[in-house]
Amino acid sequence: MQKIETLFVDLSDWFIAWLQSLGVPLAWADAILLLIQFLCIVGIILANITILIWLERKVSGFIQQRPGPNRLGPHGVFQTVADALKLLTKEDIIPSKTDRLIFITAPILFMTISVMLYIVLPMGKDMQVVDLNVGLFFFISLGSLTTIALLMGGWGSNNKWSLLGAMRSVAQMISYEIPLALSLMGVVMITGSLRLSDIVAAQDNVWFILLQPIAFITYFIAATAELNRGPFDMPEAEQELTAGAYTEYSGMRYALFFLAEYTNLVAVSALLSTLFLGGWQGPWLPSWLWIIIKTYLVMFLFMWVKWTFPRIRMDHLMAFSWKVLIPVTLVNIVATGFGLYIFKGIGG
Repeated sequence: MQKIETLFVDLSDWFIAWLQSLGVPLAWADAILLLIQFLCIVGIILANITILIWLERKVSGFIQQRPGPNRLGPHGVFQTVADALKLLTKEDIIPSKTDRLIFITAPILFMTISVMLYIVLPMGKDMQVVDLNVGLFFFISLGSLTTIALLMGGWGSNNKWSLLGAMRSVAQMISYEIPLALSLMGVVMITGSLRLSDIVAAQDNVWFILLQPIAFITYFIAATAELNRGPFDMPEAEQELTAGAYTEYSGMRYALFFLAEYTNLVAVSALLSTLFLGGWQGPWLPSWLWIIIKTYLVMFLFMWVKWTFPRIRMDHLMAFSWKVLIPVTLVNIVATGFGLYIFKGIGG
């Protein structure tokens, strides 16, 4: 079991030693390893998204009492592959009078930001690409840049409906970034660190979902809105058929936006597992397997909520953030500070 636990760490150490045996300086060896780790993350993300799209279709079918994909392959497992091939072979259309540079750059920027989030996520014990001392701040700050990519897509399309969809998405995401960040302050106050590995280590005895249940709920709700998932997927409601900011995109450019949304879903779920569910900690199984199990359970919860609750009105959506979630998160911060003061007073 110990060999399975340290499999990837041992493989990284062996690769560094092998490069040094070839005469490669240690600094260059570390840089090469960092590049390979990043490419591995991209590969894992693409494979994982293929599974997730099929899984969401099956979950939605089960909840709505229908079979879901069931034609291509056993239980329709190859349906996502067929859809990917269809998008790859569709004509790449760029409408006239668009801002070509912004139009082309927007989906690439969106996907790049989404992939960069994984750099600081602990994939297991001692399994982080970079263990930043401000890892949580890095994740939240980088994730907020996706609003720029969405606005670029709507503005660069030279389409009023695309621009309106992008502005609605940006307004929603900015509004819910505030309670999302505030909901994590309680965890930071208890841990005394923004380093994600320290936050996982602090949950050795008790998971933070038990100490911060209100923060867990507010984070989950805010993350659902931040990801534009139901029941908060107002920027691209089905009855409008305009796909929000993506109206003028086709083929692989549209697919990049779609893939980035699922990439963000996995990243947010992994962060929630790290902050509230003990991260990679757990008995018997390897640490990297525990974080996978917990992340998939959280993603199933996201899917369950999406396909269960009806959409709410846009004005109710915005009011819920400013009038409910933000005050609740502020009260939770005050309560956490008061609790820490009492706890230290008793302990001291």
